[in-house]
Amino acid sequence: MASEETCSELTRWTIHGERVVDETRRLRLSIASVELPDGVQFEQYVLRMPKAAMVVVVDDADRALMMWRHRFILDRWVWELPGGYVDPNEDPAVTAAREVEEETGWRPRNVEFLTSFQPMVGSADAENLLYVARGADYVGEPEDINEAERVEWVPLDSVRDRIAKGEIVGAASQIGLLHVLAFRGW
Repeated sequence: MASEETCSELTRWTIHGERVVDETRRLRLSIASVELPDGVQFEQYVLRMPKAAMVVVVDDADRALMMWRHRFILDRWVWELPGGYVDPNEDPAVTAAREVEEETGWRPRNVEFLTSFQPMVGSADAENLLYVARGADYVGEPEDINEAERVEWVPLDSVRDRIAKGEIVGAASQIGLLHVLAFRGW
């Protein structure tokens, strides 16, 4: 049996070049010229985005702080965790806490790292950092009125049903909430 290092080298794709199609502060779209281990060559679109940080804020009543918002790309109303892009040179935990407060009007307590994931690993580099906070303090109306139609504490025992109904579709929201449900003693 081959070692992990040998296996990864046997199936590594060769990148012959990459040209930028478009670039903004929120994304970089390029086309990479790649070659598979069997010699097949083709071009692949690549999307690169800045890191994003989200928080699962859970209260003593086993509820998660969520936002009901419209996502125009999907043209759907969905529940999401608060979060946003990490500013350059900003600690992602600070970003996560700041975004919760700006988007919901709640200041999370004791923000702790939960996990990191890539939602579209085959075509995008878009690292998402998930945090968890036990409790939050209400500090006033949300600063950013464009983020959510409403902000609510959603019972954790309703999460699976909301996912099944298509009300929670975002990868970060699903992963964060399901992680908290699976590992209650996080």
